[in-house]
Amino acid sequence: MNAQDEKLLIKQIREKAESYRDWTAQNLSQIIKVPAMSNQERDRILFLKELCERIGFDEVRIDGLGNLLARVGSGPQKLVIDAHIDTVGVGDRSQWKRDPFSGDIEGGLVHGRGTSDQTGGAASMLTAGRILKELAYSGAYSVWFVFSIIEEDCDGMCWKYLIEEEHFIPDFFVSTEPTSLRLYRGHRGRMEMEVHLKGVSCHGSAPERGVSAAYKAARAALAIEKLNEELKPDADCFLGKGTVVVSKIDVHGPSQCAVPDQAMLYLDRRLTWGENRDMAIEQVRSAILAAGLDAVEVIMPEYRVHSWTGKEYGQELYFPTWKLQADHPLVQAGSQTYTRLFGVPPEVDKWTFSTNCVAVAGRHDIPCIGFGPGDEAQAHAPNEVTRIDDLWKAAAFYAALPYTLPEVLAQSRT
Repeated sequence: MNAQDEKLLIKQIREKAESYRDWTAQNLSQIIKVPAMSNQERDRILFLKELCERIGFDEVRIDGLGNLLARVGSGPQKLVIDAHIDTVGVGDRSQWKRDPFSGDIEGGLVHGRGTSDQTGGAASMLTAGRILKELAYSGAYSVWFVFSIIEEDCDGMCWKYLIEEEHFIPDFFVSTEPTSLRLYRGHRGRMEMEVHLKGVSCHGSAPERGVSAAYKAARAALAIEKLNEELKPDADCFLGKGTVVVSKIDVHGPSQCAVPDQAMLYLDRRLTWGENRDMAIEQVRSAILAAGLDAVEVIMPEYRVHSWTGKEYGQELYFPTWKLQADHPLVQAGSQTYTRLFGVPPEVDKWTFSTNCVAVAGRHDIPCIGFGPGDEAQAHAPNEVTRIDDLWKAAAFYAALPYTLPEVLAQSRT
């Protein structure tokens, strides 16, 4: 394709995406009206499947775990664009100004749980698929739009399943988690840990006869607070420092009138570049022992569940760190796509939170970028919204990327 034809094509994609602005918003509104918390995604997946079939994707199928996959094109390589369609719950409903599942469209916004995190991305993907079909896309890629599940409970497990069990392996991957239309190239990993401490129980009327696991837990929690302060950023300060926080303390014993003999601290550990699970576990163990406690057990728990299809699957709660270098061809293709569509280069950054890229890039080293409608700060918050103008712009980006990426890859090889 010569430069003039390419310019006309990009202009056509943008015009189509903008003309479908209201259609995209209406689709998001309808998606929001079908609630789908983790492991309760059946109705939303079936609704999305119907939408994909109505649009006319070349292939639409549901995998064994319950993810929905829709394809345009039949090229030899897989370009995957992913949105998880499950959400967290609504929390305290009294904090919501309107029904969390209203899908109201007002003031240039779509309202409701999941609009930013992250069914806005899913709605934009539908529009991108429609555009590619209308353009009769027949390029280098099979462009797969994946509407994935269980991310909020266990990020990346859906892709661990697809890659390891169904051998569905992307060549390139785009996460549509909210980026405020910035281009993202990494984020910290994370893991969960349990710290187990033991005491010696005795009657509560004479606590000096026992050893309180509660007081051990208190000292251990303070040791974790100190450890968090000592953690360092990555070498180039792109992802930032690792963190660790005590998210739960459980203490119990024989009765309410006894010195407790068992304690458990639950930890949320964010891992920057160069940190891994073995290092993190040893840091926690050493920090607690240094606080004067004589014995501690630190374990990484496992998540295991039956999905909405009935399929049982699970993994350890470890989600590896990932990043791409700024000059990676996929990052450059994303940047060129954005610049050609909107006339200015994108801001390149990273997420604070974690995404399905922990499995695709962190676990399997498949190149990933992020580009999505909505704001990360809206995630899990009451009165969640996303901007309608973000939706059509994201759709244009997803539809244009399959045309830009082969050109950038060819340039990188010369």
